[in-house]
Amino acid sequence: MRAMADFSEDRASGGALRFSGDLSLARLGNLAERLDRVEGAVTRIDMSKVERIDTVGAWVVHRFAERHHAAVEGLDPDDQYLFDQVVAAEQPVATPVRQQNGLVHLVAEVGDATVKAGHTFIGLLGFLGATTLAFGAILRHPSRFRYNATVQRFEVVGVTALGIIGLMSFLIGMVIAQQGAVQLAQFGAEVFTINLVGRLTFREMGVLMTAIMVAGRSGSAFAAQLGTMKLTEEIDAMRTIGVSPMEALVVPRVLAAILMMPLLGFYASIVALIGGGLLVWSNLGIPPATYIQRIREVVPITDLYIGLIKAPVFGAIIAVAGCFQGMLVEADAEQVGSRTTSAVVQAIFMVIVLDAFFAVFFTWVGWN
Repeated sequence: MRAMADFSEDRASGGALRFSGDLSLARLGNLAERLDRVEGAVTRIDMSKVERIDTVGAWVVHRFAERHHAAVEGLDPDDQYLFDQVVAAEQPVATPVRQQNGLVHLVAEVGDATVKAGHTFIGLLGFLGATTLAFGAILRHPSRFRYNATVQRFEVVGVTALGIIGLMSFLIGMVIAQQGAVQLAQFGAEVFTINLVGRLTFREMGVLMTAIMVAGRSGSAFAAQLGTMKLTEEIDAMRTIGVSPMEALVVPRVLAAILMMPLLGFYASIVALIGGGLLVWSNLGIPPATYIQRIREVVPITDLYIGLIKAPVFGAIIAVAGCFQGMLVEADAEQVGSRTTSAVVQAIFMVIVLDAFFAVFFTWVGWN
């Protein structure tokens, strides 16, 4: 076994330091601490008695030699080459500092965001096309339709959401009625609060708030479920055994969202009317019978049609966005969270954009 790394001082020969033994990591011991305690000038380091040296030992010697401005000598060619490489590797690397104009940086950020949004939109359109093809394949081969999975999605999207959507709609109906009554009271027109609650609930708020809630609940769940399946390679396994993930996973979720959204939107509108009616009854003294009769007079049937037309479109957008983002998960669990967030944000954004489009369209066709 080689001896431990050691050194001796030779002040008689002008401050020389002679190393001996094994200068490798396993045999260095406390050599570095002992070298730090060396006092006086050291002009020469003799390495001729060194049995073995590795990069750690070479770095310890080099650090000492650099601190004392001493010359290192006595190494054989192989050890000298190693020592020279350690010396070269310790040189600081200059990193250029990029000076970028703030306006240029802002424009670059906007450009990157625009390109990313364009790629996402194109990918979403492609995924929508793939979903449509999957629906067509199931129509041609009804035996491939997964009834149990679809019914289970009905429960997740619709039945389990009744409580939170009902509570939210009830409170929104009360808020609309309260704020409308306060503002209309300035003109002595409190009775028109019923018009406000009825038309706004059926035409806009019922289905819109339901869509936002479904996007937060079901859209995020779709993205997280499919993303986790991508990470665990379940989707790849389905493809291996000849099962289409679009038909088995995406179609049931999209179909459930399309069919349940009109029912949830209508349910939310009715609950919002109840909330608004209770506040009108308590604050304005208008009895429920008069409230219901007034709703029937001022709310045209076209407002109900508008809500029922928008609801399945919103449901399809929410489900497609959630499944699309879930299918994009590739690397790690962190992407599941980021893709889930993207699914909710994209779904809500597209729902609001489509709602604005529907508002303009229905006004143009005369459904005011």
